Amino acid sequence: MSKILLAIHGGAGTILKSLMTPEKEKAYSSALSLALKSGYDLLEKGGSSIDAVQAAVMSLEDCPLFNAGRGSVFTHDGSHEMDASIMDGKKLEAGAVASINNIRNPVLLARTIMNKSEHVFLAGRGAEEFALQNNIPSAEANIFSINSDMINFSRFVISKKFNSITSDKKFGTVGAVAIDVNGNLAAATSTAE
Repeated sequence: MSKILLAIHGGAGTILKSLMTPEKEKAYSSALSLALKSGYDLLEKGGSSIDAVQAAVMSLEDCPLFNAGRGSVFTHDGSHEMDASIMDGKKLEAGAVASINNIRNPVLLARTIMNKSEHVFLAGRGAEEFALQNNIPSAEANIFSINSDMINFSRFVISKKFNSITSDKKFGTVGAVAIDVNGNLAAATSTAE
């Protein structure tokens, strides 16, 4: 029997240590632990690596602390555009979605594209129509960007129109990679533009 593995990350951005209160650190740590547990529990029960990365990333998308799904930052025009991808090493397949704004869990849509579409990548309105046809849960725009740090950053970006963003104000993609009991590798990512 092969060893199982799950690694996650909550973003490729920067949160200055001076802005990280003990309460915020605890909230981030708890959310990351929950995402890790959601995927790892599946692996421990013999589940697939693809199911594990989807579960972990969906947990991160459901948390307003991260720039993915519910925590998505605003674009320069004040809307949301989310992207996600998922890759299955066992089947050598992938699915991806870009520029969507009303899908609760973009990684779920990416997986559905991989499993039910002749395409690998769908974007914008076409991706949202595919989601509707496949009963992927949508969400009202008001569930996104409830994280005050992200809202403040988004307002900064809108006011500066991307002319001057300092390195301490960037937030990014969440993701997961897993190896299941059969040695199969999978990875998934989710972000907002």
